[in-house]
Amino acid sequence: MAEQIGRVGIVGLGAMGMGIAQSMLRGGLEVHAFDLRPEALQALAAAGAQTAESPAALAGRVDALVIVVVNAQQTEAVLFGEQGAAAQLKPGAIVIACATVAPEFAEALGARLAAMGLRFIDAPISGGAARAASGEMSVMAAGAPEDFARCERLFSAICSKLYRLGEQPGQGSKVKMINQLLAGVHIAAAAEAMALGLRAGCDPDALYEVISNSAGSSWMFQNRVPHILAGDYTPLSAVNIFVKDLGIVLDYAKKSVFPLPLSATAHQMFMQASAAGHGGEDDAAVIKLFPGITLPVARGKQPS
Repeated sequence: MAEQIGRVGIVGLGAMGMGIAQSMLRGGLEVHAFDLRPEALQALAAAGAQTAESPAALAGRVDALVIVVVNAQQTEAVLFGEQGAAAQLKPGAIVIACATVAPEFAEALGARLAAMGLRFIDAPISGGAARAASGEMSVMAAGAPEDFARCERLFSAICSKLYRLGEQPGQGSKVKMINQLLAGVHIAAAAEAMALGLRAGCDPDALYEVISNSAGSSWMFQNRVPHILAGDYTPLSAVNIFVKDLGIVLDYAKKSVFPLPLSATAHQMFMQASAAGHGGEDDAAVIKLFPGITLPVARGKQPS
């Protein structure tokens, strides 16, 4: 059996990253963490992690670095910015990048790290904050078999489903891109359906219950509509995330001259919501585009 990595760094302690870090601690790994928010570092330190002042400061301590940030630009900064980790990582250390990025970015990143004597696993994640916290995420990963072998304990701690999608960087990002196509379209469709139901005078709770147990349901409908019913748009995944992710989908398809009419419409809906000032709100706030929909709806007082 390959020697297991026990010292792991993590950069990014947002909704997903904090749960991943906590899961690694529960799995008995030695966790070193960095985040721009002192309060996040303090909370994780209280749970048993060691903290650092920058990605560069923690890089020399660890054998693997998990990067859980928003996009390609932040991934680039973590690795190659002024206080970037890449130059300080030990030869043979494994970089595990979890952001949703364009497949070509993941491909180029793998080549760049290999030239520095570093290993790379392209590992986008899915499942939301709750599954990250419980160690039950899905990971769509591509990398060398020997790197997966060294990270078996790490992945066992953070996910219930590890999909090994090949050895070439970019394969994980391609599958995540397709997942995000469906996720974005499903959220937009759920918002449209609920908006019409509310305008028609349906009882919102009854509508949610019926659809959740009928053929029109989806995981996103069941997960996001409660945010709408509560009028709680605290961002677990923000509108702007789908502006980015569906943008990646459409850019990739454009290069292949491949039509994606539903994705394009959903992207415009998220763009419109962002332009209206809702970009930092939960992605379910795309429902605010529809006229006359005020939520939370007072029960028994439906919009006219």
